Amino acid sequence: MRRVIVFKHVAHEVLGTLNPVLREQGFRIRYVNFGRDPSAQPSLEKYQGLVIFGGWMSVYEADLYPHIKVECKLIEEALKRDIPILGICLGSQILAHVLGANVRKHEQKEVGWQKLELTKEGRDDPLLSHFRPAEHVFQMHGDTFDIPKDAVHLASSSVCTGQAFRYGKAYGLQFHLEVDQAMIDRFLRIPENRREVESFGGIHAIARMEEETHKFLARSEELSRATFLEFVRLFGLGLRLPPMAHGKNY
Repeated sequence: MRRVIVFKHVAHEVLGTLNPVLREQGFRIRYVNFGRDPSAQPSLEKYQGLVIFGGWMSVYEADLYPHIKVECKLIEEALKRDIPILGICLGSQILAHVLGANVRKHEQKEVGWQKLELTKEGRDDPLLSHFRPAEHVFQMHGDTFDIPKDAVHLASSSVCTGQAFRYGKAYGLQFHLEVDQAMIDRFLRIPENRREVESFGGIHAIARMEEETHKFLARSEELSRATFLEFVRLFGLGLRLPPMAHGKNY
C-alpha cells in the first residue's frame, strides 16, 4: 500500500495540483491539519513519505505554535529513515531549520507571480530539470532561510536566494507549485489576503495578480505535474501510467 502523510497548517488549505498526482499514483493520503488540531501527535509509522505545506506562522514562533516542535521531530525521524520529504513554503522553512539553517523574517515579501532562476545544480536535478533556466512561479511568503549545510542549492530569485534545496530525498521549495485557479480565486476572496497583496504591490496589485495568473498558471501546472511525478519516483515504487482513452493502459 502506498501511503503519504501530509501536514497542513491552515484549516481550509487544499493540496491543489499535488492531489490528482498522488491519487493517480495510488497513494492513500492522511491529512494532519494542525490548523484544526494544533495538539495532534501524528506518527510516521506505516507511511512512505511526508509532505509539509505552508502556513501563516513562522518556524521561530514554536513557543506560540507548539506543533512546530512536533513537526521538527517527525522531520528528523523522516530524514533518518531516508523517506521522501517535500516541504512547501513554511514546510521548506521547517525543513531548513531542522537541517540547521537560519530561518528569519525577510526584509521584503514575495507575493504573486515572481521570477525564479535555477542554479546549475537545479538544472541537473530530477525534480526541476524540466524547468527553463528562468520561470515564473507563485510566491506568498515573508520569511526566508539560508541553504542548509551539505544541502544542494537548486533555485533563487532576485528577492530571496533560498528558493529550493535538496538534502538526500528531502526537498524544500519556497514557492507554490501546487496552486491552481480555484486556490487563487479562494485566496483573493478573503479580505485579509487582498489587503496583504495590496500592501505589497499597491492598489493595482489584485488586477495584476489576476492578469499574471492568466499568463503564467498553465505553465505552472505543467511544471507542477512533472515535479510531483518526479517526487513520486523517489519512493522507488515506479510510476503508474494514467488510464488512456477507452480504458486502456500503456
